[in-house]
Amino acid sequence: MSFVVTARKWRPQTFNEVVGQEHITQTLKNAILKNRIAHAFIFAGPRGVGKTTTARILAKSLNCTNPHEGEPCNECDLCISFHNSQSLDIIEIDGASNRRIEEIRTLRESVKYAPSKGTHKIYIIDEVHMLTTESFNALLKTLEEPPEHTIFIFATTDIHKVPLTIISRCQRFDFRRIEIQAMKDHLAKIALSENIKIDDQSLTLIAKKADGALRDAQSLFDQVISFCGEDIDAKTLIQMLNLIDEEVYFKISDAILEKDFKAAFDISREIYEKGWNFIDFINGLVEHFRNIFTVIIRKDSGLIEGAEIYKERYISYESSFSEGDMLRVLAYLNKINYELKSSTNHRLKMEVSLSHLIGLEKTSTLSDLMAKIESGESFSTPDPVQQVGSDPVKTTYKKTVNIQPVQFKEPEVNAFVPPAVEVTGNFQDISAKWSQFIQQVNNEKFTLGGLLSQTKIIDMDGSTLNLEINDPADIKMINSYKGYYLDKTKEIFGSEINFEFTEASNEIKGDGQLAQYAKEEAKKNPTSNEPVENSKLVDAIINDLGGKEI
Repeated sequence: MSFVVTARKWRPQTFNEVVGQEHITQTLKNAILKNRIAHAFIFAGPRGVGKTTTARILAKSLNCTNPHEGEPCNECDLCISFHNSQSLDIIEIDGASNRRIEEIRTLRESVKYAPSKGTHKIYIIDEVHMLTTESFNALLKTLEEPPEHTIFIFATTDIHKVPLTIISRCQRFDFRRIEIQAMKDHLAKIALSENIKIDDQSLTLIAKKADGALRDAQSLFDQVISFCGEDIDAKTLIQMLNLIDEEVYFKISDAILEKDFKAAFDISREIYEKGWNFIDFINGLVEHFRNIFTVIIRKDSGLIEGAEIYKERYISYESSFSEGDMLRVLAYLNKINYELKSSTNHRLKMEVSLSHLIGLEKTSTLSDLMAKIESGESFSTPDPVQQVGSDPVKTTYKKTVNIQPVQFKEPEVNAFVPPAVEVTGNFQDISAKWSQFIQQVNNEKFTLGGLLSQTKIIDMDGSTLNLEINDPADIKMINSYKGYYLDKTKEIFGSEINFEFTEASNEIKGDGQLAQYAKEEAKKNPTSNEPVENSKLVDAIINDLGGKEI
């Protein structure tokens, strides 16, 4: 007998043998047991996940003369005739080859005839999305009200190309990609039956390469056996399929911890010489750091899809990186993945990118640092000491500084104690300190200081100081700072002093000292046609110096 590929030899013959589609097979078995069979089904999903196989099992179960709990017996005449492609009641049609309206018209005529032996006449149309629009329209009426003995089963990898008028007349079942672990278990079962020796790492590589399609995994399995024989090891498998060795990814993560920039150029050269795709390499590197991220977050390797030997190595990175480190690394790699697609020199771009990646410094939150300080944990500080006989580039760090918790104390403030001054009757003391008072006010409140500098002390009555002022409009602005200058006089003179104002007999009048100063500036520039009230100088005084327009 000629060689039969694994995908055909190990094709499931019952619902229980279908891998990874339990949500569909259990529904179909229950429908058969309860006699709730629809007249049309549509199976949608990616390639190689069991759509056509499930359709064949369903067809056999409906016509089997000795079914068992919804499963075909595979021993009766009808099951055997179907296995030998001799059944007249189960008709398989390739939608890509019979897409024209003439074939659909022929199908419409044939559905009228009763089945020859079985109870149902079943039409399996594979890749149904390849039918033309006219063919779909011609099938609508027959699909909606077919003869009682007729059942349609459609299979498609592109459900979006099937008209909604067709989908609404069918029971839709969505097949999902096969999980890596389920695929590995199935391949291990086949290898054991075929006396093939294969390790867990090789099974993982085949399953990941298949990308969720069990048929692809079985085809790769046959190809690997042809190359390696009956003893398959991961190293030979990587060489045959030219896969990227996962050890390279661990070299990069170790280089980040050791700050080994030389690794960036060595790895870039290895990628180039072995003909690996640079974009595939970056995608694999993203997955590698994603696995480290899951270990840091979850403290286990349950979400890692990889060989067991690598899961243990990922666990060792649990305390080597922080969550912030991983977020920065993943964000940077996604940026590089985008930039690499438009780069003309992938090797140079990879060398520079890996160097930047290795040079990323660790991050630490302020709360982490404070927790370490409070706990008295020691911090390592760079003190490079050359090891004897070691690589001159590599250094070790050995100096340790023990940082003790800092005891924060309230700073001692020496309050200003003003000299005791008897206000009443000491007008000369007030006059002597008046310039000092004006200077301090001017440093703190420029506007108030400028106004008070234009006044003159006349006399003093108790705790009230009488000042001569040029423009009474300035009195309102000075009094707006009354709370401030009362505190300031207490600080300078030892007691609060109120101000009273007397208007000076000055010919220069205006709207206040600020406006008067603005007018004097305008007189110096008689060519300016801009009104004083709207001049840039006034705006600057109001906006920048805090003045007010009276």
